[in-house]
Amino acid sequence: MKIILLAFLLIFSLGTVLGQTDTAIAKSGTPIEMLFPQGKSKALILSYDDGRTEDRQLVQMMNKYGLIGTFHLNSNKLGADGYLTKSEIKQLFVGHEISVHSANHPNLTTLSKIDIVYEVVEDRKELERLMVYPVRGMAYPFGNNNEFVIDAIKGLGIEYARTVDDTYTFKIPENFLKWHPTIHQFAKAYFEQDKPDNDKRELESFYKVINDFIGTKELALLDVWGHSWEMSNNPSKWNETEKFFKLVANNSAIHYTTQIDFVDYINGFHSLKFSVEKNMVTNQSSLTIFFRKGGKSYSISPGKTIALSN
Repeated sequence: MKIILLAFLLIFSLGTVLGQTDTAIAKSGTPIEMLFPQGKSKALILSYDDGRTEDRQLVQMMNKYGLIGTFHLNSNKLGADGYLTKSEIKQLFVGHEISVHSANHPNLTTLSKIDIVYEVVEDRKELERLMVYPVRGMAYPFGNNNEFVIDAIKGLGIEYARTVDDTYTFKIPENFLKWHPTIHQFAKAYFEQDKPDNDKRELESFYKVINDFIGTKELALLDVWGHSWEMSNNPSKWNETEKFFKLVANNSAIHYTTQIDFVDYINGFHSLKFSVEKNMVTNQSSLTIFFRKGGKSYSISPGKTIALSN
């Protein structure tokens, strides 16, 4: 009987110790939640392809509303009929990002590896010459990509590559070389001529996504892509563009960013060095990073170590 009693007490004591250990683990397991710059929970990216002359009007409108864009250009097409000139892009895109879209806009999935490398490297080299800063991002021509293409561009200085596969969500890309945007500007409205009912449905779908983004309390990235030439010289489409810009502009809850700046920030967050107990953190990046732990928000400057409350 004594042996049974001792065994019971031993099991009870062991369970108590294990329970205490589990509690300690649970406390140190308080999750770290990323926030965007200035502690914001929403980020907006506007991404446009091809470098057509309509970019002039688009940039003017974006500047009017304090919005930032990422523009993916084909360097071998610059100066051709309907395209921007090489001499104007440095000044035109001040405050915005320029990114690779391939030199000639081919379907990369049909090319050999050496030709894929040529299209990316030549475009990057010429855009860097024109803009006088490192060009580190890309959008796939036609959005076409596969594992062969992705493997070919690795090591070419490309840190993200955007597709045209809309997710209709606000998730941060898991693979920056296969970056799926949220939604095409105006969804699939205007894809077919003389389909007003379809245009109406697609515009309603587009604005529902935009309003859901504005209203969400979760961490959210809205990445809208398109082409300025889609508006062409159609006043109603430009009016629709301005309506959209007004809707998302001047919102204190939104962080306005380019694609490469967004990539740098995400990488900066992931490079934070936390202690085991999560009561200290070091920031080895060159950016001020914002995050939340246990309901309390923090910011940490480059090269600093700070203490965190339990």
